[in-house]
Amino acid sequence: MISIFKSSELGLRRLDEPMDGSWIHLTEPTHAEISQLSAEYHVPEDFFTYPLDIDEMPRTEANNGATLIGLRVPVFQGEHADISYATAPLAIIITERVLFTVAKFDMNLTSDLAITRVRDLSTSKKNRFVLYLLLAVASKYLFYLRKINREIDAVEDQLQLSMRNKEVLQLLKYQKSLTLFTTALKSNELMIGRLQKTQLFQRYEDDKDLLDDVLTEFNQAIEMTNISNNILSAMMDAYASIISNNLNVVMKFLASFTIVLAIPTLVASIYGMNIGLPFQQHEAAFVLVAGATGIVTVGVIWLFLKRDWL
Repeated sequence: MISIFKSSELGLRRLDEPMDGSWIHLTEPTHAEISQLSAEYHVPEDFFTYPLDIDEMPRTEANNGATLIGLRVPVFQGEHADISYATAPLAIIITERVLFTVAKFDMNLTSDLAITRVRDLSTSKKNRFVLYLLLAVASKYLFYLRKINREIDAVEDQLQLSMRNKEVLQLLKYQKSLTLFTTALKSNELMIGRLQKTQLFQRYEDDKDLLDDVLTEFNQAIEMTNISNNILSAMMDAYASIISNNLNVVMKFLASFTIVLAIPTLVASIYGMNIGLPFQQHEAAFVLVAGATGIVTVGVIWLFLKRDWL
């Protein structure tokens, strides 16, 4: 799918046909679309196919007047997915005439740009627009990390009384997401570090400052991910022990309760036998036997309570 945007006084507006200074976003482009755009704008085809491989890592490359900036961005795959929060490659291609972004999934980049709250966002100023895209990606990582932390806190409340593995498995899913975020963020940081050494964003002082801000945001996301990951790892170990302890408490109660019930059951079984038994001719035999059984049972309950077995 091809979406074309160009900046205006009212913000980004959608176009039907590309024009110089516009932003062209491709979502899972077909081979025919790639061939057409490659020939028209003199962009190597592998620049367009880069993000179609889900395992591609961030990199930057220049060829034939076009510059590729490849990075990994966070994506939400749904609550019921094996990994709710993952990462996917995104290609940013800078040419003399237009700016391309290519992704395998719909990433809703226009909404991400709105998060940056930039006034006078111009698609004609391609380098500046790319920097705001990178800043939007960093902000999206931070947004998802805060969301993950809130969801972990909600699971934590359920774990305190849990005896199931469901909550621990939920935490494992979040730990996988944080691991993916860590790997992607560190790769993005290295790629941005390489961009700082090029002349692409060195022409204007504002661009250099904005690139520093982008790197700072990514560093903040890395630190936040590492902290969340360390806390989650410790939490999973602790709550695995809590679940085991909760189960032991229940088993201890059931074992003690079974012993208490076994006393009157044993006495009733003995006096149910068809043989001669003590007090069987006595008028108050049932009361005596029941009373003695009750006293012994209460004594055992008191002993169990004193030793915290019940």
